Amino acid sequence: MLIDIDGIFDYLPHRYPFLLVDRVTQLIVGERIHGYKNVTFNEEMFNGHFPGKPIMPGVLILEAMAQISGILAFETRGSRPSDGKNYLFGGVEKARFRRPVIPGDRLDFVSSLAADRSMMVKFDCEASVDGDLACSASLTIVEQEISLESVS
Repeated sequence: MLIDIDGIFDYLPHRYPFLLVDRVTQLIVGERIHGYKNVTFNEEMFNGHFPGKPIMPGVLILEAMAQISGILAFETRGSRPSDGKNYLFGGVEKARFRRPVIPGDRLDFVSSLAADRSMMVKFDCEASVDGDLACSASLTIVEQEISLESVS
């Protein structure tokens, strides 16, 4: 299943500058998702991280992995924000950063479903650039009921 940016808007309430997934290239419901973010120099984060030596902050790499994992959770559970559901970060375990991510990189994501419980979903995630591992982590996201007035 390929999901372009317009489709991603149906799954994630995030918008610029905090939407960190550009495309989903593969999605197997209940199993795994692949996608990417094109990292560009004109993004706000690089104004201060770091001037003259831009590096994507590790916390934003983790956030991007959580966002793509959220898409898998929505698809696996058959819901969307328009149904009054959202997913929030619940935890990060075993995060490891292996290489910097810089402007011009395409950050590729793979997230695999590790556990699906009543209100939480756990994923094993990796982010890489040109096949080189940049970050790996186990992420937990928690389902939240939201007001439908806030989804538009």
